[in-house]
Amino acid sequence: MTASGNRHALVFGASGLVGRHLMLTLAEAGADVTAAVRSAASGARVERWLRDHGLRRSIHTTIVDFDAPEIIEGGHSAPSSVTEIHNCAGSYRFGMTAQEARDANVGIVERLLDLAEHLPHLQRVVHISGYRVGGQDPATVPWSDDHRAAVYKELGAYEASKVESDAIFQARASSRSIPWTIVNPSSVIGDSTTGESDQRIGLATTIEQLWNGTTAALPAGETTFLPVVTVDYLASFMATAAVDPDAVGKAYWILDDATPPLADLLTRVGQHLGAKVPRIRMPVGVITRLPQWITKADPETLGFLSTDRYPTDSAIDFARRHGLEMPDVLVSLDRWADHLAAHRFGEASADDRRFVDAGGLRTFELGTPGSDRLILPGLPVNADTWAEVAAGIGARAVDLPGLGLSGGTGIQDCERWLPAVLGDGAVDLIGHSIGAAAAVVAADRMPARVRSLTLIAPFFLQAPPGASARLRPLVSAYLRHTDPVRLSRRLTGSDSSAGALESSVSDLRRRTGRRAAEHLARAGSEQWRTELRQALGRLRGPIRIITGSDDPLTAGATGQLGSRTNVELISVPGAGHHPQLTHGAALVDLLKR
Repeated sequence: MTASGNRHALVFGASGLVGRHLMLTLAEAGADVTAAVRSAASGARVERWLRDHGLRRSIHTTIVDFDAPEIIEGGHSAPSSVTEIHNCAGSYRFGMTAQEARDANVGIVERLLDLAEHLPHLQRVVHISGYRVGGQDPATVPWSDDHRAAVYKELGAYEASKVESDAIFQARASSRSIPWTIVNPSSVIGDSTTGESDQRIGLATTIEQLWNGTTAALPAGETTFLPVVTVDYLASFMATAAVDPDAVGKAYWILDDATPPLADLLTRVGQHLGAKVPRIRMPVGVITRLPQWITKADPETLGFLSTDRYPTDSAIDFARRHGLEMPDVLVSLDRWADHLAAHRFGEASADDRRFVDAGGLRTFELGTPGSDRLILPGLPVNADTWAEVAAGIGARAVDLPGLGLSGGTGIQDCERWLPAVLGDGAVDLIGHSIGAAAAVVAADRMPARVRSLTLIAPFFLQAPPGASARLRPLVSAYLRHTDPVRLSRRLTGSDSSAGALESSVSDLRRRTGRRAAEHLARAGSEQWRTELRQALGRLRGPIRIITGSDDPLTAGATGQLGSRTNVELISVPGAGHHPQLTHGAALVDLLKR
C-alpha cells in the first residue's frame, strides 16, 4: 500500500471489531491514526488492545458525541489534518425500534458528513454499508414518510436503517463533493490467523446454538448462501481503498464467494467443534414461517437466509491489482469457531485460551503458552477451574482427552496425547485426581521429560470410591443434569464455588457427562490403582503429593511414601479433594516453591 504525503486517518467505531483491526492495519502502514471513541475509558481499551496486538506506535484518541452540536471535541478545527475518514460506527443489533435504528445508523452518517464537509485536507470517506443493503439509488433521497414506513416494516429496523443510510450517504457525499468509497462486507468473522473475534451476533449466534445442542434442524437447500469475510482482510481492503484514486465513487462487495452453502458450513463447523449436528434439514421457506419460539432466531435475521449472489467482480479485480489475497475460507472458519468455543462464546474473556493440536487431538489449553509447568485437571471439573492457579504460577492447564473442551474419547488416548502435550524439553508436571494418573504415566514412560512431579489428591493413594460411584448410568445422569450450586455442594460442601463450576457444568451437560462417569467408575478399579502405585514406586525424580486435610492419603500410602527421600507429603488445612476451588491462594504458594 502506498500513499502520497502525510496520511491521517480518523476512525469512527474505533472500539468495535472492524475498527480495531482497521486501526492496526492503518498504523502498520504508516498512517497517523485517530480513534473516535465515546469515552476516555473506551479509548484506553482500544490503545491497550493495539499494544497487545503488537503495535509499537502510539495513536491519538478523540471523544465523539453524535448527539452534541459538534460531534468532535473542538469542532471542525480539531481534526483539521485528517486526510481520510473511515466510518465503522453504527449499531449492529436486532430488535431495535425504527427510531433507535435510524438514530444509530442514519443519524451517524448525516452527522459524520457534516463534519467531513469542513475538513480542508480530506481526500476520502470510506463507509461500511452491507452486502444485503448496498447499491441503493441516491436519487430516491429524501425518502417520503410512507416509503420509509413501508421499508422498515418489510425489512425490520436494523436492515432498513442500513438501506436508508446507504442511500443517504451517497446522496449527501456526492452533493457536497466529498470523495467517497463504500464497502459492502458480508458476515464478518474472526482474524484469519488467530480466529479472534468478540462479535456474537448473526452467524456466531447460530454456531453457539449448534454448540449448545439447541439447534433442531439445519436450513436446507444447496444454494442458501450466507457468505463470510475475515476481519483482517476487510481491514486491509478498506485501508487500501482509502488511498486509491480509482476507488472514488465506487462500492465494493467484499465477501468470499467460496463460502460453503449455509447448511454445509454449519455441518462442517459443528463437526470441527465436536458438536452434535442435526440430521434434519428444513426448507428455508418453512423456517421463515415458523414462530420464533421454535426457530430461536430473531425474525430480522431470517432475511439473510437467501440464495442471492452478489456483484464481487470489482472487489476481486481491486484486490488483485493491490496484491490482497483472500484467506482460505475453510481454515478461517475453523479458527474462528475455535476462538468462539475457547472463549465460551463470550462467557470467558481472558486472552490466554486456545485450542492446540496434541498428538492429533484437538486439545483445549489455557494459561501461559509454551510454559514448562503443566497442569492436568481432575474430574468432574475442567481446566477452567485451574485458571487462577495457572495464572499464579505461570503454568498452562489442559483438558484431558474427551473431557472439558478437548477432543478424543478419554484417558485411553493418553499414549499418543501425552508425549505431544508435554511439549519440547522437560516440564514440571502437576496432576490433580484423575489427572494425577496421567501425570504418573507420563513420568514413568518419559522420565527424562518430567523434571518434577506434583500430585494433588491422587485418587489411587486414597480410599477407593463408594459403590455408588461405579453405577455409571446413575452418575452420568447426575452429572448431565446437575447445576453449579448442587455440584459445588457435592465437591466442596458449600455453595461458594458455584460460579467457578458453571463452565464445568456446561461441559458435563453438553457432551462430557457420560465420559466423566466412565472415568469416575474406572477410578474404583483396584487393578488400575495398583498399576499406578507401582509406577509411582519406580520414579526417582522429585515428587510432591498435596492433599487436603479433609481428603487424606490412606495410612498405608502415607507410611510407604513418607520413608522415601524423593517424596514430600503436604497437607492443606481445611481443604478437600478440590483445593483449587477452595484454597487456591495456598495452592499457588505451594506450587511456586
